Amino acid sequence: MIAEYDPKKKGVKNDLSDVVMVKYKVDPNDIPVEQQAGSTLPLMEIPGRDIEGDEDFNPFEHRKLAHPTSDMDTLIHLLKGSLGSGILAMPMAFMNAGLYFGLVATFLIGGICTYCVHILVKTSHELCKRMQKPSLGFAETAEAAFLSGPPAAHKFSRLAKAMINWFLVIDLLGCCCVYIVFVSKNIKQVVDNYTLDSEWAPHDVDVRIYMAVLLPLLISMNLIRNLKYLAPFSMIANLLVGTGMVITFYYLFQDIPAISERKQFAGVARLPTFFGTAIFALEGIGVVMPLENNMKTPTHFIGCPGVLNTGMFFVVSLYALVGFFGYLKYGDGTSGSITLNLPQDEVLGQCVKLMIAVAIFFTYSLQFYVPMEIIWKNIRHRFGAKKNLAEYSIRIAIIIITLGIAIAIPNLGPFISLVGAVCLSFLGLIFPAVIETVTYWDRPNGLGRFNWVLWKNMFLVSFGILGFLTGAYVSILDIIKGEE
Repeated sequence: MIAEYDPKKKGVKNDLSDVVMVKYKVDPNDIPVEQQAGSTLPLMEIPGRDIEGDEDFNPFEHRKLAHPTSDMDTLIHLLKGSLGSGILAMPMAFMNAGLYFGLVATFLIGGICTYCVHILVKTSHELCKRMQKPSLGFAETAEAAFLSGPPAAHKFSRLAKAMINWFLVIDLLGCCCVYIVFVSKNIKQVVDNYTLDSEWAPHDVDVRIYMAVLLPLLISMNLIRNLKYLAPFSMIANLLVGTGMVITFYYLFQDIPAISERKQFAGVARLPTFFGTAIFALEGIGVVMPLENNMKTPTHFIGCPGVLNTGMFFVVSLYALVGFFGYLKYGDGTSGSITLNLPQDEVLGQCVKLMIAVAIFFTYSLQFYVPMEIIWKNIRHRFGAKKNLAEYSIRIAIIIITLGIAIAIPNLGPFISLVGAVCLSFLGLIFPAVIETVTYWDRPNGLGRFNWVLWKNMFLVSFGILGFLTGAYVSILDIIKGEE
């Protein structure tokens, strides 16, 4: 154990309560830094307000990184983490909002999500100075905010950290459920084109059967515990998605109808579904803190234009483009995934469905890795010498649970909206605003003139809660009704 100087006592810390246990970087299973979502800080010490030099501590100078990423590397990782399967659901989001309203609202929600990431990163930098830590993750930032905030908030620090970790788990496992539905529906369309009404399959085979058939493959892929062996599958998935999107745009730009044939505003009743779908697609806050923590020049992340602003502008623009032209092309017949609208009787359209299905199947393994790590870190101490058997059993059990949820809710559109409304409203909007408010609550002029920071964050929290309640309500109703 390394002795630490205590400025208040003018000596070395020797009391057990003074010890600060810190793991600057945890990579027990070669988890790449861009995918670490869990907290790595077991215990924090409440900083003394009278410690001299807190404001002079530069966390960036104390980061010890074996392989720091450049601005371009970070931008590529940000695009990879934000450009997910949600882009395929954007035409459905526009169908629920209207052509022009959806275009404006997509950029508005994208701007709000980006601003909340700014809040989180700037607050994390401030807390790094106060706690004198080189870096903090998402859950660590929440814990540090409550520990260094008002005394009444200290007792909620563990709860804040746990809530963010578990919302990340629920969000990522919810995405895994969506992926199972997505893969099954795309494969079913291709198979039906060749077998429906034939002697092999005279009747329509339920999509749930296709989901059940995926179980052995899912278990086989997700028993791989070392992410290094999954990296080639990630590369294949990226190539397949890129090729599939190029072909999809080829179809979208053929025989485009007149803009006047589409609704400019779909009505207030469907806006919650639009909100849930859009935030599901646009929110990538889970990868932000690990990316920033691994940068060679972290000040460039939220600068102007900065890595974050550049990356999010590209992401939001691409999502808006797919949503606009997808809805313009297919109108009210737009499906939960734009690939389901591609021609079933054309080989090129079938290739896109299969390519995207295979890519999303591989992505399931990468998406599953992070929540499994968070869960396992919290329970592995209970299994003694049988840790390997326990971990494999838990992996299989969680895979079966995600499959069971997907089979129970095979309606892709409402499912996507539900995951976005429930999890990402909290992670992307509510938690960053609460963390900033608690961090600056009792600091001199911390909330700004006329407490404008407080009012601004109250708006963000209210917006997030409204989106959560209305989006979840409408999505659940659609799931019960069985509407796609």
